[in-house]
Amino acid sequence: MPVSEFRNDQARERFFALYDDTVARLWPSSSADSDVTTGFGTTRVHRLGSGDRTPFVLLPGSGGPALMWHAHVRRLAGSRPVIAIDPVGEPGPSVQTRAIESGADWSAWLDEVLAGLGVPRCHLVGTSYGGWVALCHALHSPQTVASLALVDPGGFGKVSAKFVAWMIAGGLTSFTPRPVRHALAGPLRNVTLRDDDVMPLVKASFGFRRRHILPTPLTDDDLGRITAPTLMVFGAHSQLYNAREVAARVTERMPHAVTELIPEASHDVVLWNPDQLADRIVTFAAETPAPA
Repeated sequence: MPVSEFRNDQARERFFALYDDTVARLWPSSSADSDVTTGFGTTRVHRLGSGDRTPFVLLPGSGGPALMWHAHVRRLAGSRPVIAIDPVGEPGPSVQTRAIESGADWSAWLDEVLAGLGVPRCHLVGTSYGGWVALCHALHSPQTVASLALVDPGGFGKVSAKFVAWMIAGGLTSFTPRPVRHALAGPLRNVTLRDDDVMPLVKASFGFRRRHILPTPLTDDDLGRITAPTLMVFGAHSQLYNAREVAARVTERMPHAVTELIPEASHDVVLWNPDQLADRIVTFAAETPAPA
């Protein structure tokens, strides 16, 4: 299986010109950035906040660098240290050198990143594809996970045609003039289309060939084996799945999980109300009991 990469040097240069500009405008200047070498490639991490509390570790969704958390990191870092990760194989500063072919591979990669940072235990926060990676890590390396906070995570069935159509529609709309893009954000249920600060970078990311596997569905047995306290926030209109059915399944199969549905939101729920979501994640982590 080939690794992800930019289509050509021009696509890479265009992306990083916009990436650097977006970071300068939106990301906290206090961020301490470094690279961690793993068996799957070099991984860029961004550390914010201070203190010795168990940190948040942030995993973005498919196609997005850690920068997608720009609206959340300040509130999160106000409560405990934050480590935002640019996964290998996604558009961003990390460089993939080996294919990731399973959820176990993703967990092995994350284990190497956390070990390289000297982080034995963390509160994992993930959305969409990153939420599935977090679930896989909780399955394969439970001792490292203090809690999970997942926003419309993958891993609950096959990727639907509805979701693929939504992704394609959003991608095409991102190239339309601003008034059209803003007007279509409502009917498409995609608030990202109104985020003018990041839209140039979103368009530049189409110059990247992403070659990751699709999330493999978690079985009922898998869910039952996840013992970490878990918060799952769903958009009631999620294009990824029937959110109410998934929430009911999680409640039934995961004894330590809490589910919440945002009535107005879809799969865009991570950006629906960033301040409110960050506050909820902070509160949930604070309520997590310390290990015995």
